[in-house]
Amino acid sequence: MSDFPADPADFTGARVLVVGDVMLDRFVYGGVERISPEAPIPVMQADREIVMPGGAGNVARNIAALGAEVVLIGLVGDDGAADELNDVLTLERGIDARLVVDEARRTIEKIRFIGSRQQLLRVDRENRAASTPAAIDTLIDAAKGALADCAVLVLSDYAKGALPDRVITALIVAAKSSGKPVLVDPKGSDYARYRGAYLVTPNRAEAALATGESCADDASAVKAGRKLVETTGIANVLVTRGAAGMTLVQGGDAPLHLAAEAREVFDVSGAGDTVVAVIAAALAMKRPLPLAARLANIAAGIVVAKVGTAVVHPDELRLALHMPDPHGIDAKVVSRQQAKERVDAWRLRGERIGFTNGCFDLLHAGHLALLSEARAGCDRLIVAINADSSVKKLKGETRPVQDEKHRARLLAALGLVDLVIVFPEDTPIPLLEMLKPDLLIKGGDYGIDQVVGADIVQGYGGEVRVSRLVAGHSTTATIQKLRS
Repeated sequence: MSDFPADPADFTGARVLVVGDVMLDRFVYGGVERISPEAPIPVMQADREIVMPGGAGNVARNIAALGAEVVLIGLVGDDGAADELNDVLTLERGIDARLVVDEARRTIEKIRFIGSRQQLLRVDRENRAASTPAAIDTLIDAAKGALADCAVLVLSDYAKGALPDRVITALIVAAKSSGKPVLVDPKGSDYARYRGAYLVTPNRAEAALATGESCADDASAVKAGRKLVETTGIANVLVTRGAAGMTLVQGGDAPLHLAAEAREVFDVSGAGDTVVAVIAAALAMKRPLPLAARLANIAAGIVVAKVGTAVVHPDELRLALHMPDPHGIDAKVVSRQQAKERVDAWRLRGERIGFTNGCFDLLHAGHLALLSEARAGCDRLIVAINADSSVKKLKGETRPVQDEKHRARLLAALGLVDLVIVFPEDTPIPLLEMLKPDLLIKGGDYGIDQVVGADIVQGYGGEVRVSRLVAGHSTTATIQKLRS
């Protein structure tokens, strides 16, 4: 990929306008241990709930996660769900939400109940009444006003009422008159309503519905794309084809086929939003469409390895571009948010998560004994290491001998270790609260009640162990031996 810029994952300064059907996604998690006596259905004991932006809101969330700025415009009702949606959007850095209230509608809400790692039920709350003319006029005016400061327009169409034909036509005309490309995540079979768009991104089923072509192979995907370009006035078509990758059809140019990048697939929900987001951010950086499509293909491979409507971060894109092996050393050194996403995926698979922490300044036999015992008690082992600033507080100004980057990479090189996290706090308690490992293990000559975080892990039913030190092996002893 020599045609990539020096840092293809740098979207600093990109500004995108997203208009479409915004929703509130609610996830209710819990355990299932019995069947209801009232009916042959599982009884879920709910223990936690997560809310996040959905629909067009998830597209905006993906764009913001890349480091770009995004203006989000859509319709909501005058209700509590709208208040929640505005609250969660406020917490999303980089999103300027300008939601239009339509008192004739209710805010679209999707509630998913997940019990013991299995989705049991989805409940949709919405009304199908047409949006009021006044609300539509307000939405069009808001979008035209925001377009002046944005480089790209995305229309995120879920056929929920925010994008009737007159909105689509008005915004495409406005964007084209100012020389700004329009990307459409389409719905339905009539793509003529998107006439004038720069790019549409149907998945395989959507492209087949719109064209009558199967899109089961490269040739039929190209045929579908050509048919859309020739009959609808859309300049380019990107057909996303799941495990078969993507096919980009550009007017009279040769088609571009991109093989799927995913190594592991946990959840494909939201992958289309990620594709649109990456292409929009890349085009806002003035990058050519084929290059933007390559980046989007790589991002899709990353996001389907996560659980739920996840996002892709710039560091993950950089890693995928320069370190294609997903199990390589650098792939194991992650941020805490990336660790949370990996842990969620492992849990979905039913794997047991282990956790240990320390300075790990100079690796020695005692460290290896601890790591071996920890790995024997779990399927996945996370090692959290103190940042350099934290080591100095604990060990003095002459420590650490090796900086945090080298300590992390040395641990990541071990087959015993699955993830390494560097933490700046004095204790790993914030990480334990976030990741909730099944096993916490520490090396030392003390009781379990003296292990930092033991009460937290035991509080949710996890196990805590103390691994006895290997006599004569410590970093301090090694340093003293070298000095003598």
